[in-house]
Amino acid sequence: MAILEVKDLKKTFKQTPVIKGISFDMAEGEILGILGPNGAGKTTTLQMILGILTPTSGTVTIFGQNMPQDKTSIMERVNFSSTYTDLPWRLTVRENLIWTSYLYNIPDRARRLDKIKTIFRLDKLWNQSTSSLSAGQRTRVNLSRAYVNFPQLLLLDEPTASLDPEVAAYIREFFADQRTRFNTSIILTSHNMTEVENLCDRVLILKNGRIIGNDTPGRLAKKIDETHLNLRVTKRADILAQLIETSKLKSVETDGVTSITLKEKLLPLFLYEVAKNKIHYSEITIDKPTLEDYFLRIAKGKDHGKSTGGDL
Repeated sequence: MAILEVKDLKKTFKQTPVIKGISFDMAEGEILGILGPNGAGKTTTLQMILGILTPTSGTVTIFGQNMPQDKTSIMERVNFSSTYTDLPWRLTVRENLIWTSYLYNIPDRARRLDKIKTIFRLDKLWNQSTSSLSAGQRTRVNLSRAYVNFPQLLLLDEPTASLDPEVAAYIREFFADQRTRFNTSIILTSHNMTEVENLCDRVLILKNGRIIGNDTPGRLAKKIDETHLNLRVTKRADILAQLIETSKLKSVETDGVTSITLKEKLLPLFLYEVAKNKIHYSEITIDKPTLEDYFLRIAKGKDHGKSTGGDL
């Protein structure tokens, strides 16, 4: 069942189109990534989903209700966190969360806040003023506020920015666990491509206000048909150089390792040629395309369906 439906959504600011007619839906329990270069329209899209901005045209339907017409009812079951949202600095962490809890119809606030404090490891920060917190600690408090109402739909803008690796890993595991246990639906924007690959079931790629990619992270990565073969050659390096040149491949040498760019389908044939020419190597690794490779190609404006990987 679709928990969110966006149809032909458009937004224009001062006669400048920012969102140019995007449509997508989201299943209950899905973790959906929204990626794109700066200025692609990610934040504007999130703000229209949340009812902060009114679309120029198009519709947003959440839980079968219309946003922003049914915003009050919808937002009881939705929440949002952004690294870039400021907290009231004069309030303590505890006061921030108490204030947030009164925005929702929570039967036992004391018990709920105690649970939030435990989940997000806030015991040592509980009575500190927000102004005294580090960037990473403020990010953690922002995330805890977004979970006060135990939302069915959670929108996260750069959720692990500024967090140290151990805390970031804990938070990612927490989101995955919430989806598994409670079927929580999550929309995630992030510049951490590894995070998106590990967490998201599906990814939307926005560019210039349009959706130009909509698929699983794995299938998007496979749209890049180049791979990188890395060899530390110990014998007949000159023959390898000739083979690379004859095959019209790109290569670069770093710290004694030759990295060769070629189409993935040509990899077995190239390795056969390496063996046939008795080229010896002590190390070999193969870097297959990733979501980051796909994103970078999109961001640079290149046709992601084509590549120059040599003709061997």
